[in-house]
Amino acid sequence: MGPLIVNGIISENTNLFLAFIIGIGFGFVLESNGFSSSRRLAGMFYGYDTTVLKVFFTAALVGAVGLLFMSLFHWIDLSYIYINPTYLWSTLGGGVIMGAGFILGGYCPGTSFCAASIGKIDALAFIGGMFIGIFIFAEGYPLWENFYYAKFLGAPLLSDMLGASRGLLTLLVILVALGMFWVGEWAERRFARDDYTLNQ
Repeated sequence: MGPLIVNGIISENTNLFLAFIIGIGFGFVLESNGFSSSRRLAGMFYGYDTTVLKVFFTAALVGAVGLLFMSLFHWIDLSYIYINPTYLWSTLGGGVIMGAGFILGGYCPGTSFCAASIGKIDALAFIGGMFIGIFIFAEGYPLWENFYYAKFLGAPLLSDMLGASRGLLTLLVILVALGMFWVGEWAERRFARDDYTLNQ
């Protein structure tokens, strides 16, 4: 739970309990937005349903704007926020593998568990494949360890890379999001399918 454990505000057990509650809430939001439907998720790639883009862009904007304002009012110290280190080639490779799996199976790891929780058989098969992939990666790790750690970039911030303030970058992301929302609406009209409705 961010800096709460670091500063001794909450215990580790409380942290795990809060993570459990937040996880339930996250699953509820996914299910409420139809993310247990592989057709809806795959629709992002085919253009007939851009709910995924809208929901996750909205979540990112709420998080970014919230953190920015909490930082401005000194309610949070952004230096406490952990940023995963970037290894460029493994990041790109993992993105390609996950993207291909997303298109073929209609699920990402999180949404597959969301769908499995309501009894979707295809999601269970997807989860099985995911565990097979994890096993292959772990057992064959020495073969691609060098690739995994190649091109280390540290933990760069996009604002620093672009030479822009966090506020300006947040504004640019908001403008990009608005543009993407418009593109999403256009795509849903352009690639609409007679056998599909957005309330599925």
